[in-house]
Amino acid sequence: MPTPARQLVDAIARRFAPAGTFTRLYARSKVARDPIYFSLLERGGIPDGARFLDLGCGQGLLLASLVAARDLARDGIWLSGWAAPPVLSSLRGIELDAAEARRARLALRGEATIDELDLCDAKLPASDVIALIDVIHYLPPAAQERLLAGVAEALAPGGLLLLRICDAADSLRAFLTRASDHFSTLTKRGALVRLHLRSAAEWIARLQALGLSVETQPMSQGTPFANVLLRARKPS
Repeated sequence: MPTPARQLVDAIARRFAPAGTFTRLYARSKVARDPIYFSLLERGGIPDGARFLDLGCGQGLLLASLVAARDLARDGIWLSGWAAPPVLSSLRGIELDAAEARRARLALRGEATIDELDLCDAKLPASDVIALIDVIHYLPPAAQERLLAGVAEALAPGGLLLLRICDAADSLRAFLTRASDHFSTLTKRGALVRLHLRSAAEWIARLQALGLSVETQPMSQGTPFANVLLRARKPS
């Protein structure tokens, strides 16, 4: 891993130190192993001045990665060939789990607003970029429909939805993804949850029905999972 990349992982993990050793180590491992964080920063596409909303933000890893990347770049430390980290006008996360929301607040240190709300009925604020990473399959189908409609309404003209889903059509890898999600929720919450998956084609069709244009990007590099990132854009 190039030195600036290691420094980025270190900077993100340090933000979680106030929340405890386990939380810090989890942050380090997750950012280093999950391709979503580096991919979003490398490719860019999040404009300066954007209002960024992370739905189901958990302990705030994505928000912390954006803040840490901005700070490193300001210090002259960044990866050659990567897009410049965005300087955002606001960062907001929504998380139902109170313990996770507390960890996110500790890590963000006032850089982001973390609201404890249920995505099944939350009123979403107007946003330029909305992230929904590995979350929507935890909601029942009717709640999924309501949330996507709410996202389409909350996005500003030209706004971007970053939606990572498990492609249910990729049966073996989807099974491994479900198993990983079950293990994660069992260890964190002490209970199993029911997952509601769809194929990538079904998700794309639903987003297009809401008037969004969609690009797909594989997002499971280095893992056995069936993850796909859907970049859905609202017309200007």
